[in-house]
Amino acid sequence: MQWKATARAFFDEARWLHEGCIPSMEEYMHVATTSVGNTLLSTISLLGMGDVVTKEAFEWLFSNPKILRASNIIFRLMNDTAGCKSEKERGLEASSVDCYMKQHGVSEQETLDVFNKQVMDLWKDINEELLIKPTVVPRPVLMRVLNLIRVMYLVYKRGDGFTHVGKLMKDIVTSLFLDPVPL
Repeated sequence: MQWKATARAFFDEARWLHEGCIPSMEEYMHVATTSVGNTLLSTISLLGMGDVVTKEAFEWLFSNPKILRASNIIFRLMNDTAGCKSEKERGLEASSVDCYMKQHGVSEQETLDVFNKQVMDLWKDINEELLIKPTVVPRPVLMRVLNLIRVMYLVYKRGDGFTHVGKLMKDIVTSLFLDPVPL
């Protein structure tokens, strides 16, 4: 199910690129929050969890809960803002940055400011889901979703650490494994 949805989203994005189309922000986000792959990664990450994961856990995930929706939007906005300059240099245009700028007639910096605020607000939604609302799934399932977005946040916080791994990610991995915090 998730593979098909992701493939469909990739197709829509390829069509936009081929046609030179910049969709509305709403249309873009509907497709791009699927193509970013977080829901697919979340689903796959549950497979090795043994008895903790039940049919209900997968049904919960497939219901697109608030924590997953917020994670998908954070992942997409951070991915697009981190890579917008290099993607424009490669001739790619239909990112959330381009869609928002075109739709609202604002500058790139104004768009980035709006997205940064939106990301901070979405973290509040994630925290609410984790700390306040009772859930039908075991806590380790929630933690999988949380940990995936934590990784993506780290990868994209200071630029496109996925496409351009370089020194940034090397320093982070080094500090994690070679310079651990003493307890």
